[in-house]
Amino acid sequence: MGVDRITGEAQDITAKISAHYVDNARNLPWRVPPKISASGALPDPYHVWLSEVMLQQTTVAAVIAYFQKFTKRWPTVRDMAAAEEADILAAWAGLGYYARARNLHKCARFVTDSLAGVFPSQEAELLKLPGVGAYTAAAIAAIAFGERAVVVDANIERLVARLFVIDTPLPAGKTDIRIGMDALTPKHGAGDFAQACMDIGASICSAKAPKCEICPIQTHCAAHAKGDQERYPVKPPKKAKPIRKGRFFWIEQDEKLLLVTRPEKGMLASMRALPDDNWAAGTDGHGQPPLDGKWQLYENIVQHSFTHFSLEIDLAVYQSEKIVTNSDDNSWWRLDEIDQAGLPTLYAKAVKWMARQKEEDRK
Repeated sequence: MGVDRITGEAQDITAKISAHYVDNARNLPWRVPPKISASGALPDPYHVWLSEVMLQQTTVAAVIAYFQKFTKRWPTVRDMAAAEEADILAAWAGLGYYARARNLHKCARFVTDSLAGVFPSQEAELLKLPGVGAYTAAAIAAIAFGERAVVVDANIERLVARLFVIDTPLPAGKTDIRIGMDALTPKHGAGDFAQACMDIGASICSAKAPKCEICPIQTHCAAHAKGDQERYPVKPPKKAKPIRKGRFFWIEQDEKLLLVTRPEKGMLASMRALPDDNWAAGTDGHGQPPLDGKWQLYENIVQHSFTHFSLEIDLAVYQSEKIVTNSDDNSWWRLDEIDQAGLPTLYAKAVKWMARQKEEDRK
Protein backbone atom coordinates (compact mmCIF):
# COMPACT_ATOMS: atom_id res chain seq x y z
CA MET A 1 0.00 0.00 0.00
CA GLY A 2 1.02 3.61 -0.36
CA VAL A 3 0.77 4.79 3.25
CA ASP A 4 4.48 4.11 3.92
CA ARG A 5 5.42 7.09 1.73
CA ILE A 6 3.25 9.48 3.71
CA THR A 7 5.73 10.82 6.29
CA GLY A 8 7.61 13.12 3.95
CA GLU A 9 4.49 14.47 2.29
CA ALA A 10 2.09 14.71 5.20
CA GLN A 11 2.73 18.31 6.19
CA ASP A 12 2.51 19.53 2.60
CA ILE A 13 -0.75 17.65 1.96
CA THR A 14 -2.28 18.86 5.23
CA ALA A 15 -1.30 22.47 4.54
CA LYS A 16 -2.86 22.41 1.06
CA ILE A 17 -6.10 20.85 2.30
CA SER A 18 -6.33 23.37 5.14
CA ALA A 19 -5.66 26.35 2.88
CA HIS A 20 -8.30 25.17 0.42
CA TYR A 21 -10.86 24.97 3.23
CA VAL A 22 -10.40 28.61 4.24
CA ASP A 23 -11.77 29.85 0.91
CA ASN A 24 -14.02 26.93 -0.08
CA ALA A 25 -15.70 25.65 3.09
CA ARG A 26 -19.34 24.72 2.72
CA ASN A 27 -21.72 26.99 4.61
CA LEU A 28 -23.56 24.57 6.91
CA PRO A 29 -25.81 25.57 9.83
CA TRP A 30 -23.94 23.47 12.40
CA ARG A 31 -20.49 24.78 11.47
CA VAL A 32 -18.32 27.68 12.55
CA PRO A 33 -16.69 29.06 9.35
CA PRO A 34 -12.90 28.53 9.23
CA LYS A 35 -12.13 32.27 9.24
CA ILE A 36 -13.96 32.47 12.60
CA SER A 37 -12.77 29.16 14.03
CA ALA A 38 -9.19 30.35 13.43
CA SER A 39 -9.71 32.72 16.36
CA GLY A 40 -10.59 29.80 18.62
CA ALA A 41 -14.38 29.82 18.27
CA LEU A 42 -15.96 26.38 18.39
CA PRO A 43 -19.48 25.24 17.44
CA ASP A 44 -22.14 24.18 19.94
CA PRO A 45 -21.43 20.52 20.89
CA TYR A 46 -25.18 19.86 20.78
CA HIS A 47 -25.27 21.02 17.16
CA VAL A 48 -22.23 18.96 16.22
CA TRP A 49 -23.60 15.83 17.89
CA LEU A 50 -27.06 16.25 16.34
CA SER A 51 -25.73 16.89 12.84
CA GLU A 52 -23.27 14.00 12.98
CA VAL A 53 -25.96 11.54 14.05
CA MET A 54 -28.22 12.80 11.28
CA LEU A 55 -25.45 12.62 8.67
CA GLN A 56 -24.80 8.92 9.22
CA GLN A 57 -25.93 7.25 5.98
CA THR A 58 -27.71 10.44 4.89
CA THR A 59 -26.66 13.28 2.57
CA VAL A 60 -25.87 16.81 3.72
CA ALA A 61 -28.59 18.19 1.42
CA ALA A 62 -31.22 16.02 3.12
CA VAL A 63 -30.02 16.78 6.64
CA ILE A 64 -30.02 20.60 6.58
CA ALA A 65 -33.81 20.99 6.76
CA TYR A 66 -34.10 18.32 9.48
CA PHE A 67 -31.33 19.93 11.52
CA GLN A 68 -33.04 23.31 11.34
CA LYS A 69 -36.40 21.79 12.26
CA PHE A 70 -34.95 19.92 15.24
CA THR A 71 -32.97 22.86 16.62
CA LYS A 72 -35.96 25.17 16.29
CA ARG A 73 -38.21 22.72 18.14
CA TRP A 74 -35.57 21.51 20.63
CA PRO A 75 -32.96 24.29 20.95
CA THR A 76 -30.86 22.47 23.58
CA VAL A 77 -30.05 18.93 24.59
CA ARG A 78 -32.22 19.44 27.68
CA ASP A 79 -35.19 20.33 25.47
CA MET A 80 -34.70 17.16 23.46
CA ALA A 81 -34.39 15.09 26.63
CA ALA A 82 -37.75 16.42 27.82
CA ALA A 83 -39.50 15.48 24.55
CA GLU A 84 -41.57 12.35 24.00
CA GLU A 85 -39.87 9.64 21.96
CA ALA A 86 -42.90 9.51 19.64
CA ASP A 87 -42.37 13.19 18.79
CA ILE A 88 -38.68 12.62 18.06
CA LEU A 89 -39.53 9.68 15.80
CA ALA A 90 -42.23 11.63 13.97
CA ALA A 91 -39.88 14.56 13.36
CA TRP A 92 -37.20 12.11 12.16
CA ALA A 93 -39.52 10.45 9.60
CA GLY A 94 -37.88 10.39 6.19
CA LEU A 95 -34.28 10.21 7.43
CA GLY A 96 -34.40 6.42 7.78
CA TYR A 97 -32.49 4.11 10.13
CA TYR A 98 -34.86 4.93 12.98
CA ALA A 99 -32.66 3.36 15.63
CA ARG A 100 -30.59 6.54 15.28
CA ALA A 101 -33.58 8.62 16.38
CA ARG A 102 -34.25 6.41 19.40
CA ASN A 103 -30.57 6.56 20.37
CA LEU A 104 -30.65 10.32 19.85
CA HIS A 105 -33.36 10.59 22.49
CA LYS A 106 -31.58 8.16 24.85
CA CYS A 107 -28.35 10.11 24.51
CA ALA A 108 -30.08 13.44 25.15
CA ARG A 109 -31.57 12.03 28.34
CA PHE A 110 -28.25 10.54 29.44
CA VAL A 111 -26.36 13.81 28.88
CA THR A 112 -29.10 15.74 30.69
CA ASP A 113 -29.64 13.37 33.60
CA SER A 114 -26.11 12.05 34.16
CA LEU A 115 -23.87 14.84 32.87
CA ALA A 116 -25.86 17.96 33.82
CA GLY A 117 -26.56 18.69 30.16
CA VAL A 118 -22.87 18.99 29.24
CA PHE A 119 -21.29 16.83 26.54
CA PRO A 120 -17.89 15.35 27.47
CA SER A 121 -14.97 16.66 25.44
CA GLN A 122 -12.80 13.55 25.38
CA GLU A 123 -13.20 10.91 22.67
CA ALA A 124 -13.11 8.05 25.21
CA GLU A 125 -15.91 9.60 27.26
CA LEU A 126 -18.00 10.42 24.20
CA LEU A 127 -17.83 6.74 23.22
CA LYS A 128 -19.78 5.91 26.37
CA LEU A 129 -22.83 7.88 25.21
CA PRO A 130 -25.81 5.93 23.80
CA GLY A 131 -25.62 5.62 20.04
CA VAL A 132 -22.20 7.27 19.75
CA GLY A 133 -19.71 5.12 17.86
CA ALA A 134 -16.05 5.59 16.97
CA TYR A 135 -16.59 7.98 14.07
CA THR A 136 -19.14 10.17 15.87
CA ALA A 137 -17.02 10.37 19.03
CA ALA A 138 -13.96 11.44 17.05
CA ALA A 139 -15.97 14.01 15.06
CA ILE A 140 -17.49 15.60 18.18
CA ALA A 141 -14.17 15.67 20.03
CA ALA A 142 -12.35 17.29 17.11
CA ILE A 143 -15.02 19.66 15.78
CA ALA A 144 -16.81 20.73 18.96
CA PHE A 145 -13.90 20.69 21.41
CA GLY A 146 -10.75 21.15 19.34
CA GLU A 147 -9.26 17.83 20.49
CA ARG A 148 -6.92 15.95 18.20
CA ALA A 149 -8.95 12.99 16.97
CA VAL A 150 -8.76 10.99 13.75
CA VAL A 151 -12.05 11.45 11.90
CA VAL A 152 -12.89 9.09 9.04
CA ASP A 153 -16.28 9.27 7.33
CA ALA A 154 -17.16 7.90 3.88
CA ASN A 155 -15.86 11.02 2.09
CA ILE A 156 -12.56 10.95 3.96
CA GLU A 157 -12.31 7.21 3.40
CA ARG A 158 -12.53 7.75 -0.35
CA LEU A 159 -10.09 10.67 -0.35
CA VAL A 160 -7.41 8.87 1.66
CA ALA A 161 -7.81 5.57 -0.20
CA ARG A 162 -7.17 7.36 -3.49
CA LEU A 163 -4.40 9.55 -2.16
CA PHE A 164 -2.36 6.53 -1.05
CA VAL A 165 -3.81 3.84 -3.40
CA ILE A 166 -4.96 1.66 -0.53
CA ASP A 167 -6.06 -1.44 -2.37
CA THR A 168 -7.07 -3.66 0.56
CA PRO A 169 -10.82 -4.16 0.07
CA LEU A 170 -13.19 -2.71 2.64
CA PRO A 171 -13.86 -3.24 5.44
CA ALA A 172 -10.33 -4.56 6.08
CA GLY A 173 -8.90 -1.53 4.26
CA LYS A 174 -10.31 0.79 6.91
CA THR A 175 -7.27 0.09 9.10
CA ASP A 176 -4.82 1.43 6.52
CA ILE A 177 -7.12 4.35 5.70
CA ARG A 178 -7.16 5.35 9.36
CA ILE A 179 -3.36 5.13 9.50
CA GLY A 180 -3.20 7.49 6.54
CA MET A 181 -5.66 9.97 8.07
CA ASP A 182 -3.84 9.79 11.40
CA ALA A 183 -0.60 10.82 9.70
CA LEU A 184 -2.33 13.77 8.04
CA THR A 185 -4.33 15.03 11.03
CA PRO A 186 -2.63 18.06 12.62
CA LYS A 187 -2.11 18.48 16.34
CA HIS A 188 -4.09 21.71 16.32
CA GLY A 189 -7.18 22.39 14.20
CA ALA A 190 -8.13 18.74 13.76
CA GLY A 191 -11.82 19.66 13.54
CA ASP A 192 -11.40 22.11 10.69
CA PHE A 193 -9.02 19.71 8.97
CA ALA A 194 -11.54 16.85 9.16
CA GLN A 195 -14.27 19.10 7.76
CA ALA A 196 -11.90 20.26 5.02
CA CYS A 197 -11.34 16.64 3.99
CA MET A 198 -15.09 15.96 4.12
CA ASP A 199 -15.72 18.91 1.80
CA ILE A 200 -13.11 17.80 -0.73
CA GLY A 201 -14.52 14.27 -0.64
CA ALA A 202 -18.06 15.52 -1.16
CA SER A 203 -17.50 18.20 -3.79
CA ILE A 204 -14.27 17.23 -5.60
CA CYS A 205 -13.20 13.67 -4.83
CA SER A 206 -16.65 12.26 -5.60
CA ALA A 207 -17.37 8.57 -6.07
CA LYS A 208 -18.03 9.04 -9.78
CA ALA A 209 -16.30 11.50 -12.12
CA PRO A 210 -14.06 13.19 -9.52
CA LYS A 211 -13.04 16.76 -10.37
CA CYS A 212 -9.32 16.10 -10.15
CA GLU A 213 -8.47 19.21 -12.18
CA ILE A 214 -9.47 21.46 -9.26
CA CYS A 215 -8.24 19.26 -6.40
CA PRO A 216 -5.67 21.02 -4.19
CA ILE A 217 -3.74 17.79 -3.63
CA GLN A 218 -3.90 16.35 -7.14
CA THR A 219 -0.10 16.24 -7.45
CA HIS A 220 0.09 14.04 -4.33
CA CYS A 221 -2.65 11.61 -5.38
CA ALA A 222 -1.30 8.20 -6.39
CA ALA A 223 -4.63 7.09 -7.82
CA HIS A 224 -4.75 10.14 -10.09
CA ALA A 225 -1.22 9.39 -11.24
CA LYS A 226 -2.35 5.89 -12.18
CA GLY A 227 -5.52 7.17 -13.81
CA ASP A 228 -7.81 4.80 -11.92
CA GLN A 229 -9.32 7.04 -9.22
CA GLU A 230 -12.77 5.45 -9.32
CA ARG A 231 -11.33 2.08 -8.32
CA TYR A 232 -10.80 3.37 -4.77
CA PRO A 233 -11.78 2.61 -2.12
CA VAL A 234 -11.85 -1.03 -3.16
CA LYS A 235 -15.12 -2.63 -2.16
CA PRO A 236 -16.06 -6.32 -2.00
CA PRO A 237 -18.57 -7.57 -4.59
CA LYS A 238 -22.14 -6.66 -3.73
CA LYS A 239 -24.40 -9.47 -2.67
CA ALA A 240 -27.82 -9.66 -4.29
CA LYS A 241 -30.50 -8.50 -1.86
CA PRO A 242 -33.41 -10.87 -1.19
CA ILE A 243 -36.82 -9.50 -2.18
CA ARG A 244 -39.64 -9.68 0.38
CA LYS A 245 -43.35 -9.17 -0.17
CA GLY A 246 -45.64 -7.27 2.15
CA ARG A 247 -49.15 -5.84 2.14
CA PHE A 248 -50.48 -2.59 3.59
CA PHE A 249 -54.14 -2.06 4.42
CA TRP A 250 -55.93 1.22 3.65
CA ILE A 251 -58.93 1.70 5.95
CA GLU A 252 -60.55 5.10 5.49
CA GLN A 253 -63.57 6.62 7.17
CA ASP A 254 -64.92 10.18 7.15
CA GLU A 255 -61.76 11.58 5.55
CA LYS A 256 -59.66 9.87 8.23
CA LEU A 257 -57.16 7.07 7.81
CA LEU A 258 -56.59 4.26 10.28
CA LEU A 259 -53.01 4.19 11.54
CA VAL A 260 -51.38 1.83 13.99
CA THR A 261 -48.29 2.04 16.17
CA ARG A 262 -45.70 -0.55 15.26
CA PRO A 263 -44.28 -2.86 17.97
CA GLU A 264 -41.68 -1.45 20.36
CA LYS A 265 -39.01 -3.78 18.98
CA GLY A 266 -38.02 -4.64 15.44
CA MET A 267 -37.94 -2.62 12.24
CA LEU A 268 -39.46 0.87 12.40
CA ALA A 269 -40.23 0.25 16.07
CA SER A 270 -42.83 2.48 17.76
CA MET A 271 -43.54 4.39 14.53
CA ARG A 272 -47.01 5.25 13.27
CA ALA A 273 -47.82 3.27 10.15
CA LEU A 274 -50.57 1.76 8.03
CA PRO A 275 -51.77 -1.64 9.23
CA ASP A 276 -49.79 -4.37 7.47
CA ASP A 277 -49.38 -8.14 7.27
CA ASN A 278 -46.31 -8.51 9.51
CA TRP A 279 -43.72 -8.49 6.73
CA ALA A 280 -40.17 -8.77 8.03
CA ALA A 281 -36.58 -8.78 6.84
CA GLY A 282 -36.51 -12.55 6.85
CA THR A 283 -40.02 -13.45 5.67
CA ASP A 284 -42.85 -12.32 3.43
CA GLY A 285 -46.01 -11.02 5.02
CA HIS A 286 -49.00 -13.35 5.48
CA GLY A 287 -51.31 -11.22 3.29
CA GLN A 288 -54.33 -11.55 5.57
CA PRO A 289 -56.37 -8.37 6.22
CA PRO A 290 -57.00 -7.14 9.77
CA LEU A 291 -60.80 -7.40 9.39
CA ASP A 292 -63.31 -9.19 7.21
CA GLY A 293 -64.88 -7.39 4.29
CA LYS A 294 -64.43 -6.49 0.66
CA TRP A 295 -60.95 -5.32 -0.34
CA GLN A 296 -59.59 -3.93 -3.59
CA LEU A 297 -56.01 -5.04 -4.17
CA TYR A 298 -53.34 -2.97 -5.92
CA GLU A 299 -50.22 -5.02 -6.51
CA ASN A 300 -46.60 -3.94 -6.16
CA ILE A 301 -47.31 -0.22 -5.75
CA VAL A 302 -44.15 0.49 -3.74
CA GLN A 303 -40.61 -0.84 -3.94
CA HIS A 304 -38.33 0.10 -1.08
CA SER A 305 -34.72 -0.83 -0.42
CA PHE A 306 -33.43 -1.57 3.06
CA THR A 307 -29.81 -2.31 3.89
CA HIS A 308 -30.12 -6.10 3.64
CA PHE A 309 -33.27 -6.66 1.59
CA SER A 310 -35.77 -5.04 -0.74
CA LEU A 311 -39.50 -4.91 -0.12
CA GLU A 312 -42.32 -4.99 -2.66
CA ILE A 313 -45.62 -3.76 -1.28
CA ASP A 314 -49.23 -4.40 -2.28
CA LEU A 315 -51.99 -2.10 -1.04
CA ALA A 316 -55.40 -3.49 -0.10
CA VAL A 317 -58.16 -0.86 0.17
CA TYR A 318 -61.20 -1.54 2.35
CA GLN A 319 -64.40 -1.37 0.32
CA SER A 320 -67.12 -2.53 2.74
CA GLU A 321 -69.52 -0.52 4.91
CA LYS A 322 -68.17 2.14 7.18
CA ILE A 323 -66.51 0.98 10.36
CA VAL A 324 -68.16 1.91 13.64
CA THR A 325 -65.51 3.56 15.76
CA ASN A 326 -64.97 6.35 18.25
CA SER A 327 -64.22 9.49 16.24
CA ASP A 328 -61.87 10.67 18.99
CA ASP A 329 -59.71 7.57 18.63
CA ASN A 330 -56.22 8.90 17.90
CA SER A 331 -55.54 5.91 15.67
CA TRP A 332 -57.60 7.76 13.08
CA TRP A 333 -55.64 10.48 11.32
CA ARG A 334 -57.12 13.24 9.19
CA LEU A 335 -56.07 12.75 5.60
CA ASP A 336 -55.46 16.45 5.10
CA GLU A 337 -52.99 16.34 8.01
CA ILE A 338 -51.37 13.01 7.17
CA ASP A 339 -48.01 14.65 6.46
CA GLN A 340 -47.84 15.49 10.17
CA ALA A 341 -48.20 11.86 11.26
CA GLY A 342 -44.46 11.20 10.91
CA LEU A 343 -44.90 8.09 8.78
CA PRO A 344 -41.70 6.26 7.81
CA THR A 345 -40.76 6.80 4.16
CA LEU A 346 -41.99 3.35 3.18
CA TYR A 347 -45.52 4.08 4.39
CA ALA A 348 -45.48 7.68 3.21
CA LYS A 349 -44.78 6.36 -0.31
CA ALA A 350 -47.96 4.25 -0.12
CA VAL A 351 -50.00 7.24 1.07
CA LYS A 352 -48.70 9.36 -1.82
CA TRP A 353 -49.46 6.54 -4.26
CA MET A 354 -53.03 6.34 -2.99
CA ALA A 355 -53.46 10.11 -3.32
CA ARG A 356 -52.44 9.86 -6.97
CA GLN A 357 -54.77 6.91 -7.49
CA LYS A 358 -57.70 8.89 -6.12
CA GLU A 359 -56.88 11.71 -8.53
CA GLU A 360 -56.89 9.23 -11.42
CA ASP A 361 -60.22 7.76 -10.30
CA ARG A 362 -61.79 11.23 -10.24
CA LYS A 363 -60.86 11.95 -13.84
